[in-house]
Parts: sequence; C-alpha cells; structure tokens
Amino acid sequence: MFKRILVPVDIDQESSWQRALPIGAQLAKDDGAELHVVCVVPVFGMSVVGSYFPADFEQKALAAAKTKLVEIVDGAKLGVDVSAHVAHGTIYEEIIAVADRLDVDVIVMSSHRPELKDYLIGPNAARVVRHARQSVFVVRD
Repeated sequence: MFKRILVPVDIDQESSWQRALPIGAQLAKDDGAELHVVCVVPVFGMSVVGSYFPADFEQKALAAAKTKLVEIVDGAKLGVDVSAHVAHGTIYEEIIAVADRLDVDVIVMSSHRPELKDYLIGPNAARVVRHARQSVFVVRD
C-alpha cells in the first residue's frame, strides 16, 4: 500500500516520536516501505535576531540536530532501515517540502490535544494536514 513513509519529529519533544515512530515503522514493515524521519531546525525569524548568534551557528545547529536525530532513531530499535533527514526553515512548510521531495505516500506525525490557542494559531500538524498532498496519519498523545 505505501512505498515511502515520512515521520516528522521534534528532537526536543519525546512525545513527537514516542508513538508516531513505532507506528511509522510498523507500516513500513507491513508494506515493505522505506521509512524516512525528518526534524526541522526552525529559522531565526527576523534577521536582527540572527545577528546575535555566531556566523556558524546554523551549521552547528543542523549538525547537532542530525546527531540527535540519529541517536533517537537508533535508540528506538525499530527493526527497519530508516533514513534520517534534517531540514531548515518553517516547520510545516519544510515537512511538506521533504514529503514532496521524497515522494512519500503518507506522513505519520504526532499532535497534542488541541487547546484554545491552537484554534487561533494552528499547530504544525494541522497545517500539514491542510496543505500536504499526501495522506496524513495524525497520532494523538
């Protein structure tokens, strides 16, 4: 059914991978699919904010994110080969861009229970659901 599966995770929030990663791995095993995991390092936002960081900060942050992502994937003992990816930018936009670039069939991601502020601002999972061309499997905490 699926050929390629993407699981976006927040490397600083265990809840973002604790349930979604095993579900993505099981789907990959069941279908003989490729499993891809991505984390997104957000941008600074305004350039004035970035001016307070060292020039090589972004490269170091991306390298550290990749190291942490590999540790998470290896520690999960999923029983399936996983390709780890690190993106940089607006979180939901980068998840969608990676999904498109990898031509995945489904995105499996965690989402917390909506709070009032989420209805006004909208969490990343909601934005991915609205804008992705792929099916999105949302795993609730």
